[in-house]
Amino acid sequence: MHGIVAYGTHLPVHRLELSEIGRTLGGSTAKGGRFVAGYDEDTTSMAVEAARCALAGIERAAIGSVLLATAQPAYLDRANAAIVHAALSLPTESLALDYIGSMRTAAGALLAAAEHRAADGHTLAVFSDVRTGLPGSVDEQVGSDGAAAIVVGDDTESLPVIAEFIGSASRTEEVLDRWRIPGDSSSHVWEERFAEGPLVAAGMDALRAAASAAEVAIDGLDHLLVVGMHDRAVRGVVKAVKVTQSASANAAAAAASGSAGTAQIAVGLAEILDNAGPDETIGIVVLGDGAVAVVARTTAAVATHRNAIPVSRRRETSRPVSYPLFLTWRGRLDREPPRRPDPVPPAAPPSFRAASYKFGLNVGRCTECGTVNIPVERICIRCHEVDTQVLEPLSEKPGKIVTFTVDHLAFSPSPPVVSAVVDFEGGGRMVCEVTDAGLEGLEVGASVTMTFRRMSTSGGIHNYFWKARPADNPISTAEPDDSELEMPAADNLVTESRNF
Repeated sequence: MHGIVAYGTHLPVHRLELSEIGRTLGGSTAKGGRFVAGYDEDTTSMAVEAARCALAGIERAAIGSVLLATAQPAYLDRANAAIVHAALSLPTESLALDYIGSMRTAAGALLAAAEHRAADGHTLAVFSDVRTGLPGSVDEQVGSDGAAAIVVGDDTESLPVIAEFIGSASRTEEVLDRWRIPGDSSSHVWEERFAEGPLVAAGMDALRAAASAAEVAIDGLDHLLVVGMHDRAVRGVVKAVKVTQSASANAAAAAASGSAGTAQIAVGLAEILDNAGPDETIGIVVLGDGAVAVVARTTAAVATHRNAIPVSRRRETSRPVSYPLFLTWRGRLDREPPRRPDPVPPAAPPSFRAASYKFGLNVGRCTECGTVNIPVERICIRCHEVDTQVLEPLSEKPGKIVTFTVDHLAFSPSPPVVSAVVDFEGGGRMVCEVTDAGLEGLEVGASVTMTFRRMSTSGGIHNYFWKARPADNPISTAEPDDSELEMPAADNLVTESRNF
């Protein structure tokens, strides 16, 4: 048996209430809200966070391939999945591929993961998206940002399959309901009533075929998930399937907190797995240029191998963001930047040489004296021995703030910049930025975890590195550790840190 063995999600900590849009632009005020990627987040950084959550407790060496599906890639002429691969410190033998362009890429990545071969190792499929539209548009209101990941592999005692794929089908139609050409900042949408009929028909036809292959009746599905950016068509399929009210509880995500585009297929699946019991069937329909349908069945292991942080908990904790700030982060509101020199783009040679540290946050621990060197160097900063350091990942270790400063003058798309000195459990000290935190919550001794973020963009190059965030944020990859960290001796700390 092979199927999903683990999953994880990342929902940004920022949330925009839709009523803010009506109050700012005038007109009617909608109910609900949407998650908003922070100024230092994009589809690549969110993909890393979702993947870290899914891989908690799993050996990275077991991952044979990583697939990244998104309609809003950070880069067009290089593999964004390769950055995810580097941030996760995956083996160089692991294949990294992008699936980019439309909602249909999410179905492609899911089917590719489902059809993986055991000899190739586990497949990590990551779905990430940032959805937006023109101010006041329907896309802006029904869209959302987020990422989710699933790990697909063979059933083992230590990593059992929690859901197996038992049927799939696709229907392809040339339906001009949504399009965006290179250079456009938002999608163009045809009048919704035109595409509703063809998309609902394709969705129902694909679901019937997938259910037939799985030997289940569509009206007997225990859970239904329909995703797509055509909200009327999504609701049309949900209505036509005629499943029970409990089965359709997570069917249409836009009603709760917006649809995260290509990421919604995995976010919705994760929420179903959070609550599903053993031997329950799940019907998944992806609408766009026709439809793709997949049917899965949970196993007995789903009850004991759920993700430690359910999607519902992520939705409960959020920081409100104003509509003007949202527009600024999206580039829709051109505000005066800080009167400081623009950031210098990272150079390719030093980035390549320091990739293990810059992307994976791997530091060096001296085997002679135990000192943690940040970053790793050939000569230990304490005992001066040569070539005695072994790589040690710092990204998953908790830390505490020793001191911090608030800089209102430094360059930032969202000032002020908060920088902190962080001591890590087991040794190591570094200076880094703090994100996802209000000034009112900062204090010396506060627990933090690390998060992969986009520091800046200059010359068309994204500069990715790691920041600290509050440890009580549910998007952390591990539960917060409330115990006091043992403070390393002063001579066992290295205060230098670099950003390439």
